[in-house]
Amino acid sequence: MIGNYLRITEVQLSRLLEDPSTIVDVLYPDDGQGDHAPTRHLDIEKSWHAIQFLLTGDPWSGEPPLQNAVMGGRELGEEDVGYGPARYLSAAEVAAVAAALAGISGEELWSRFDEGGFARAEIYPQRWSYDGKEYVLAHYEALREFFKDAAAAQDAMLLYLN
Repeated sequence: MIGNYLRITEVQLSRLLEDPSTIVDVLYPDDGQGDHAPTRHLDIEKSWHAIQFLLTGDPWSGEPPLQNAVMGGRELGEEDVGYGPARYLSAAEVAAVAAALAGISGEELWSRFDEGGFARAEIYPQRWSYDGKEYVLAHYEALREFFKDAAAAQDAMLLYLN
């Protein structure tokens, strides 16, 4: 399971909300490119669940805006795009997440790591240890930057697991 993000404009989001059946074409375009330029798409690999847990203290939920960083947003239609429907955040929600993430350094995030807590919460892909620090923090820092850039551009965002 891989955590993915796609920056889209509010106009694109409006179109998707009008016709959610086009979500697969947006996420998986025939040309293999679409809006998946490196500045528009982010893949945080298997770190998504660890980041979610470290941000919120819960493997699946939490309070916005931090909940919206990984497992938040609202489902966009019912189409399964890998592991369930894609979710979306409005430009205002993206800005709120960016501001919240800006206040949490990588070191502060990792200070919340507890190997036993991860095991009890069954954080994917399991067997996390302190050795995972660099992996998680590299993806967290990329996520912080991605949200910051999206907020500056007033972009909305799609979140999905595949």
